[in-house]
Amino acid sequence: MKATVENNDAERAAADIFNSVVASAAIGAAWELGALDELDRDGKVDPADFAARHDLHEPSTRGMFTALASVRVVERRQHTYVMGPNFGEVFRHRSLFHWLSLGCGELFAKMPYVLRNENRVGDYYRRDAAAISYACREINTRYFDPAFWAAMDGLDYAFGVVADLGSGSGERLMQLVERYPGTRGIGVEIAPAALELSRADVAEKGFADRISFFEGDVRALADRPEFAEVDLLTCFMMGHDFWPREDCVAVLRRLRRTFPRVRRFLLGDATRLPGVAETELPIFTLGFEVGHDLMDVYLPTLEEWDGVFAEAGWRCVRRHLITTLTRSVVFELE
Repeated sequence: MKATVENNDAERAAADIFNSVVASAAIGAAWELGALDELDRDGKVDPADFAARHDLHEPSTRGMFTALASVRVVERRQHTYVMGPNFGEVFRHRSLFHWLSLGCGELFAKMPYVLRNENRVGDYYRRDAAAISYACREINTRYFDPAFWAAMDGLDYAFGVVADLGSGSGERLMQLVERYPGTRGIGVEIAPAALELSRADVAEKGFADRISFFEGDVRALADRPEFAEVDLLTCFMMGHDFWPREDCVAVLRRLRRTFPRVRRFLLGDATRLPGVAETELPIFTLGFEVGHDLMDVYLPTLEEWDGVFAEAGWRCVRRHLITTLTRSVVFELE
């Protein structure tokens, strides 16, 4: 009898693991399409009505809600779906599911290919830069903004030009120039798809005369006259791309030369979380760490970050720890 119970538990667990993969993609899609916001606002959604109003394929839309119901994000009530017991926590972390499934889905789907050393040459993996940019806009807002704005409120000077490295959607730059009249913003981004998205959004929101974007690799930026005017530097969710350690020191030194007038550098990133049991990992940590292992991107710990600043010519004034997104931090450097 005991063996039968254990087998049944394992069978259900395997089904739940399988279904959760589909549900993760459904969560990202439901957020982007507005279904999660509608549920949060109205408490219920009719899939047929939702599909008709948004010009969606109705059977596929029903499938999306079925996937959400399989992990109790929603529950079916005849022809409608209402919020399930897991809705609140999933809704809070919706951008992380979007980052995982829509932004990095192809990377994880091709794990057998990526793991083979013979394939790990050149551009051996792909991610959806536009989807990652879309998700990171809210990831920044939800997880990093409290620490970021605390750092901004503590600035002891009035900045004139801010440059955001790895600017993604451009949302942070728009927030800054709107909050600080008379300032200008510069975005540096390597992904053409993200640049196209940010330029269109900046123009639509009326900031085109105050924010400009340049395509470039932050790790090897060429000097530009515009960079010489920058006196505030920001960088979020890409500092790990500077590593390993020797490369990170070199990048940080180069940034000092490329932006000679910078007085404060706000550097925010998620770090590797050591010493946690595999079955106790919090949301995002596993996807973030395994994804970067697949891409051969070194993820430093918080302690490793602390050891590079002085050598690179920066002084860490203070650090703001963020515990809601694996082990993240905003460093204030000068």
